[in-house]
Amino acid sequence: MIVAGFGFRSGATLAALLDALVKAGGPEGVTHLATLAARVEGLRSLAQALVLPVVALEPDALRGIPTLTRSDRIEALFGTGSVAEAAALAAAGPGARLRGPRAVSADGTATAAIAEGSG
Repeated sequence: MIVAGFGFRSGATLAALLDALVKAGGPEGVTHLATLAARVEGLRSLAQALVLPVVALEPDALRGIPTLTRSDRIEALFGTGSVAEAAALAAAGPGARLRGPRAVSADGTATAAIAEGSG
């Protein structure tokens, strides 16, 4: 299972989400997209464009997951350093590993990270 995890602001566009994904390594081989359950609707356009399912994660699923990057604001809100990285890891399952740190869209509204796992 290869999961692209996303963190994004309200109003992030399809172009911003795709830009972040491309910068994280691209959609090739990705089997699922993942984000916070409260943000799933904002990821629908990308999921439809790529014909991929979306894994909706509750905030508690991200709490305590170690990430390669760290945002103080995200740490305070969700108990992890990066929503994108933690979402990718949580959705990819136990033993998953990140391909690299999160990537940020050019407009700064979206982040993406890719994780590989056996989930």
